Amino acid sequence: MKYEANSPEEYIAQIPEDRKPVLSKMREVILANLPEGFEETMSYGMIGYVVPHSIYPDGYHCTPELPLPFMNIASQKNFVALYHAGIYGNKELFKWFQDEYPKHCKRKLDMGKSCVRFKYMDDIPYELIEELTQKLSVQEWIDIYESAVKTPTK
Repeated sequence: MKYEANSPEEYIAQIPEDRKPVLSKMREVILANLPEGFEETMSYGMIGYVVPHSIYPDGYHCTPELPLPFMNIASQKNFVALYHAGIYGNKELFKWFQDEYPKHCKRKLDMGKSCVRFKYMDDIPYELIEELTQKLSVQEWIDIYESAVKTPTK
């Protein structure tokens, strides 16, 4: 689902009532643990955490006028989603997350390339989200991103 919102507060105000506490808590956890340099914004119709142009002027290669995306949280039709580009871009981080998830949740991991889907609002692994948020610095994320996107010149 896409919501028309200019701020995270507006976004949360529009989502279904049963999801408001979940997205609010996820947002709190992320903001409390987000490494220095990342910024909260609205990104792709979701609450986003990005590397601002002031740090990474090139922006996102597909849409350079947008800052480099890192994480997003959203209320989708049938689930709450956590998008984390570092999981997609870093095999070690992906493996760590897969190994840790069962220690924090009673249900099976439901995950795409960078999207973790939470269909049950009573089984959100906030402590794991806290740890995941702390795993990459801005520079580490930029390095991973550039190694995946930019091809070496000869």
